[in-house]
Amino acid sequence: MTRYHEAPDVQPHNFGGLLTVAQVMVDFMAQADRVARTNASILVRGQTGSGKELVARYIHNQSRRAGQTFSAINCAALSRELMASELFGHKRGAFTGATHDRTGLLELTDGGTLFLDEIAEMPLDIQAGLLRVLQDRCFTPLGSSEVVHTDIRLVSATHTSLRRQVANGDFREDLMYRVRVVPLYLPPLKARVGDVEMLTWQFIDRLNRENERSVSRISDDAYDALLSYAWPGNIRELNNVITYCHAIGTGEAIELQDLPPELRGEAPPDETESTLVQSERDRILELLQRHKGHKQAVADEMGISRATLWRKMKTLQLM
Repeated sequence: MTRYHEAPDVQPHNFGGLLTVAQVMVDFMAQADRVARTNASILVRGQTGSGKELVARYIHNQSRRAGQTFSAINCAALSRELMASELFGHKRGAFTGATHDRTGLLELTDGGTLFLDEIAEMPLDIQAGLLRVLQDRCFTPLGSSEVVHTDIRLVSATHTSLRRQVANGDFREDLMYRVRVVPLYLPPLKARVGDVEMLTWQFIDRLNRENERSVSRISDDAYDALLSYAWPGNIRELNNVITYCHAIGTGEAIELQDLPPELRGEAPPDETESTLVQSERDRILELLQRHKGHKQAVADEMGISRATLWRKMKTLQLM
């Protein structure tokens, strides 16, 4: 006879939308609380999907800058030109396609907090401009000779070691010391005891409210699969899996067959697709080794943008 689990009666801690029942996370957020009261630059180290932007927003909301602007940008998702324009702004005619003036986030966030996700992916020339901002509190928009002053609090994040990036020549050492004044190490989901269970029911509750299907139980074998999985994609992956189960199944219970193949320990159903994915993964790894980790050189040889390469590496779990 199949046993079923129902939602546990637990009240999670809520840190500005970041929910947890794990003591390791309570301790981590206590650290975030303490550093929020300072004006020091913070580097959040954590795996993809672990909630780094939520931590940055929480730090902003607990700081003296809470009433000012919070801005966020993903350095890996933008081309070099677009990133420079987003940060520094530009004057009309500064480059092809610049048909009007644009105010950058450094100016728009004056007095507030700027969050730079995946800062390790920032091109070296833009790193030089950011260093000037942190040292002198000023910058020059693209195509302009005007010096603009700004007062930002920098919170940045990365899933990789900045020291390793410095050793590879991909990150400025002087900027690293400006960015990494207070490093915070965000625990991955697999280290957060009780959070997989709690978040699973949080996601189910939200999906029940948003859809026609109402789930109230999870079978014992499905529950075991959820709790024993390593969750390399962390909270984002858990959310996607529960959304998948809620959409694919029927009735009031989530059963083992409702889970994606990887949680059931099965190979992907399309082996041809799997082979193509592995081939692309192997090619990117080979190019990364040949170009000593320089992603722009890899992207150029593949004939794609740096942002597209980043998305492929993320999908293939190469970062």
